[in-house]
Amino acid sequence: MTTSQLVSSPKSGENVWLWLVKIITGPLLVILLGIHLVVNHFIGTRGLLTYADVVAYFKNPIIPVMEITLLATVVTHSLIGLRGIILDLKPSRTVLTVINWILAIIGIVSVSYGIWLALVIASKGA
Repeated sequence: MTTSQLVSSPKSGENVWLWLVKIITGPLLVILLGIHLVVNHFIGTRGLLTYADVVAYFKNPIIPVMEITLLATVVTHSLIGLRGIILDLKPSRTVLTVINWILAIIGIVSVSYGIWLALVIASKGA
């Protein structure tokens, strides 16, 4: 198998930048999820079972940054992947524009809410 066969390329209708973001967020997602699982389930003796445990966990300033980065990576990768699935259905240019806006709004609202929530929880522990 040659190198050119291993590296995929953007689909028809997929922007090169979106394709690169999808390619970068995939491995980043695996790394961040691995860190998240290890920190949340293996380092703590009891895990994060109560709100007080979560607030105490968020006292460390690295944790909100890590959790927000994980959230942004998951949302970005999943919405770009969903857009790729929709591209396989070959929608018209108008429908694709509407879908792009809907996915962008869902992504912005989801990440914004997650950032707000993480900062609220982190401020409780301060």
